[in-house]
Amino acid sequence: MGNEGTARKERRGLFNRFLDFIEKYGNKLPDPVMLFVYITAIILICSFIFGKLGTTAVNPGTGEEIAVINLLSSEGFIKMMTNLVVNFTSFPPLGLVLVVMFGVGLAESTGLISAVMKVTILNAPKKIILPVIVLVAILGNAAADAAMVVLPPIVAMIFIALGRHPIAGLAAAYASVAGGFSANLILSVIDPLIAGFTEIGAQIYDPTYTANPAMNYYFLAVSAIILVPVAVLVTTKIVEPRLGVYEGEMETVEDLSSVEKKGLLWAALSVVAFVAIILYLSIPQDSLLRDPETGSLTKSPLMDSIVPFMMILFMLPALIYGKVVKEIKDSKDFADHLARAMSGMGMYIVIAFVAAQMIAYFSWSNLGPIVAIKGAETLEAFGMKGLPLFIGFIIVAALINFLVASSSAKWAILAPVFVPMFMILGYDPAVTQVAYRIGDSITNPITPMLAYFAIALTFAKKYDPRMGIGTFMTSLLPYSIAFSIMWLILFGIWFVLGFPLGPEGNILLNK
Repeated sequence: MGNEGTARKERRGLFNRFLDFIEKYGNKLPDPVMLFVYITAIILICSFIFGKLGTTAVNPGTGEEIAVINLLSSEGFIKMMTNLVVNFTSFPPLGLVLVVMFGVGLAESTGLISAVMKVTILNAPKKIILPVIVLVAILGNAAADAAMVVLPPIVAMIFIALGRHPIAGLAAAYASVAGGFSANLILSVIDPLIAGFTEIGAQIYDPTYTANPAMNYYFLAVSAIILVPVAVLVTTKIVEPRLGVYEGEMETVEDLSSVEKKGLLWAALSVVAFVAIILYLSIPQDSLLRDPETGSLTKSPLMDSIVPFMMILFMLPALIYGKVVKEIKDSKDFADHLARAMSGMGMYIVIAFVAAQMIAYFSWSNLGPIVAIKGAETLEAFGMKGLPLFIGFIIVAALINFLVASSSAKWAILAPVFVPMFMILGYDPAVTQVAYRIGDSITNPITPMLAYFAIALTFAKKYDPRMGIGTFMTSLLPYSIAFSIMWLILFGIWFVLGFPLGPEGNILLNK
C-alpha cells in the first residue's frame, strides 16, 4: 500500500505538486473582502513611509516629478472620507456588472439560456463545444470588459449541463477572455486607445510619427487562433482532472416542449431584429452610431454603448421568451424575475465597495506609477537588446499587471519610457506596443487587481461554497503559464523572421 501511494504521488508530476502548493497556501489567504481590506491598509502604511522618505520618480513623458503622497495625513484623511461614496459609485466595474447582469440574469431566470443550450451547444458534437467556447471567449474582448462578466457564468451552466465540472468551464471562459485580452480577429475599442498612447510616446523621439490603430492586427489575429488549442488542452488535461467529478446538483436535460420551441423562435427573431437595427445604425458612413467627425467605428458611440446593447441583447429575447412560455405574465412577474436575477450579486457589491477604495488610494498615493517607472528604469539599466530585450519587457509588463490592472493606465505610464527608448535602438513602436499587449494579457487571469477576478470567484462559489482563492487560482494559473509560453514562442518567431505586425506596423524602424 505504501509503495502504491508513493507511485501515485510520483505520477502526479512536478507541475501538479506545484499547483498543490499554490492551492494549499493560497487557500490560507483571507476572503477576498478582507484581502482587499488588508491590501488597502498596506497601501496606506506604504504611503506614510515613502511619503516621509520623500520618494519620487520622474515621468519621462512629461518631465514631471511624481512624489508619494502620504494618505495618513490630515489632508489624506479628509480626502478618503469625503470621497468614500464617490469612489464606490464611480467604480467602473460596478455599473458594468450590474447592468449586464440585468439582461443575463433575466435570460437565466426565464429559462432562455437553458433552452438555447438544448438546441445548440448540447446538440453539437461534443468535440467542438470547448474550442467554440474558447474562441468566442477570446473574441469576446471586442466587447471590452463586459465579456469577463457575461461569459463565465454562461459557460459554467453549459458545462454542468454536459455533465462536466462547471468551475472548469467558468475558468476556461474567464481565462480565455482575460488571458487572451489583446488577441482578436476584429479591431476592438482597446486598439485605438492603446495606439493613442503609443503615438504620444513615439513623438518624444519623432514628432511627426502617427500610430495606426491596426498596426498589431496581423499578429493579434493569428494569436486569437493559436491560443484556442492551448486553452482547450489546458482545460482537458490539467484543469478538469484536478477538479475531478462534480458532485453538486446536475441539471437534467429534457427535450423542448412545443411552447418552449415557439418561445425560442420568437426570441431568436427578436435578436435578429435588434442586430439588424444596430447594423442599420452602424454601417452607413453617416450613421448614428459612427463617430460624427471621423466616421470611425473603432472609437464611436457604438463602442461606447456596448454594455447597454449587451444588456438589451439578453433582456429583449428573455422578455419575449418569458411571455411566450408564461414565465412572465405581467409587469409584476417581470419585476420579480429581475429581482431574482440580481439577488445573487450581494457579495459582489460588498467586494466592489472595498476594491473601489483600495484602487482609489493606490492612485492617490502615486505608488502605482512610481513602482512602474522604477521598474522600467531598472530594465533600461541592463542594456538588453534584440529579442531578450523584448522578452524582458514582456515580463515587466506582466509583473506590473499585479500592481495596476488597467491596460490603458499602465501603457500611459510605460509608453513614454519604452517606445522612444526602443526607437533609439532602431525598433518600430508597433513591436513595442505588441510586446506590451502580450505582457498585459498573460497575467490578467491571476491578478487580483483586476476586479473581475473577484467576480469570477463569486460565480465559482455558487458551485462550491468552500472555494478559496488558492483553489480558484490553481484553475487559472495553468492558462497564464500556457498562454505565456505559446505567445512568447509566437512573438519570437515573428520577431526573428521580421514579419509585419499589421498595417504600418513593422519590427524595425524605417528611417
